[in-house]
Amino acid sequence: FDLYFRKNPFGGEFTVFAGLEECIKLIANFKLTEEEVSFIHKSLPGSCEEGFLNYLREIDCSDVEVYAISEGTVVFPKVPLLRLEGPVAVVQLLETPVLNLVNFASLVTTNAARHRLVAGQSKMLFEFGLRRAQGPDGAIGASKYCYIGGFDATRWFADNVAAGRLFGIPLRGTHSHAFVSSFMSPDEILERSLCSSDGSSTCEDFVTLVHSWLSKIQWLKSLGGIFGETNQSELAAFISYALAFPNNFLALVDTYDVIRSGVPNFCAVALALSDLGYRAVGIRLDSGDLAYLSSEARKIFHTIEKELGVPGFGKMIITASNDLNEETLDAIRKQGHEVDCFGIGTYLVTCYAQAALGCVFKLVEINNQPRIKLSEDVS
Repeated sequence: FDLYFRKNPFGGEFTVFAGLEECIKLIANFKLTEEEVSFIHKSLPGSCEEGFLNYLREIDCSDVEVYAISEGTVVFPKVPLLRLEGPVAVVQLLETPVLNLVNFASLVTTNAARHRLVAGQSKMLFEFGLRRAQGPDGAIGASKYCYIGGFDATRWFADNVAAGRLFGIPLRGTHSHAFVSSFMSPDEILERSLCSSDGSSTCEDFVTLVHSWLSKIQWLKSLGGIFGETNQSELAAFISYALAFPNNFLALVDTYDVIRSGVPNFCAVALALSDLGYRAVGIRLDSGDLAYLSSEARKIFHTIEKELGVPGFGKMIITASNDLNEETLDAIRKQGHEVDCFGIGTYLVTCYAQAALGCVFKLVEINNQPRIKLSEDVS
C-alpha cells in the first residue's frame, strides 16, 4: 500500500511530510486487547466465526515493513510518503490510523513552514494555538508539528506546558490580561524588596524606585509629554510580575492604553530592574495596529536609551499576537514594523485556510502483481 496526496495544500507549491514517528509507534505496538476483540464480536453479525476472533487476538505487525520519506522533508503530490508491505488484512487495518496521523501532521507542519517563509528567518515565531485548537489532541499535535515546521517555541503561560514536557519544545510567554486587571493599586504589593542580580545589595522598596523612574520618563522633553498619568493597577501588576521574575520580565502592555500607559509603565519597571543589574526582556502587543504600535514603542525605547544613558534599552524585544496569519504577517511587513517575535494561534493550528490535506492509502501491489484504482475524475 502507498500513502500519498494529490494536491499541495493552501494553493501552494510544496508540502512538509510529518507524522512518521507516530505511525512507527502505532505499527510497532499494534495489538488488540481482549476487551477490544469482545466489542468487535458484539458489533459483527452473529454468523462471525470464532476463528476470525482468534485471528484478531493474535494479530500484530511483525510481518509489516515500512518504507518512508524522512519526517520533515519537503514532498510533492503523488509521491509515496509511506509504503507499507505485509499481509493484506493487517495492512488494511492500518489504513485509517496512518492516514489520520499523517494528514493533520503534514498539514499543520506545512502551514507552519509557510508562516515561517512570510515572517522571514530573522523573526521568532511562537505557537499560541492551544485555546483554539480542535481539542487537546489537536493542540498537543499542533505544537509538535509547528515546531517541526519552523516555529521556535510554544506558549507557556497557562497553555501548552504539556507539549514542552512531552517533546522538549521551548516554552515562551507572558502574563495574561487577567493578571493585569486583577490588580487595583501598588498598595496591594506587600513584599517590596528585591535583591540585586549579583546578590550584593537589596532594594528595600522596589515600588518607590519604579515610581521615581516613571516620574523621570513623564518629564522627558524629547518624548513631547506624551505620557500623562498611567494606569496604576497596571503598574502594580508589572511591578509584581517583575518582583517574581526579574530575569524574565516581559509585559503585556495593551490592557488599557499601549502608548499612554502600558509602554511607560513597562519602561519604568525595566529601568528600575536595570538599576539592580537585571535586563528586562520586552513587551507584547495583543491588539490594535501592530505595525504602528511597535514602531512607536521602538522610538520610545531608543529615546530612553539616548536620554537616560541605558545601553541596549532600544533593543527591547517586541512581540505581537492577535489572530495573525500569513496575510496579516505580509501586510505588517509591507507597512514597516519593529516586531521581533510573532505569536500565532488560531489560523495556524486549525489550518483555517484548508481543512485537510487529503492523503489517500491505495493498494498498489499484491502477490507481486501491480494494482491501481482508476478514478472516474477527468484529471
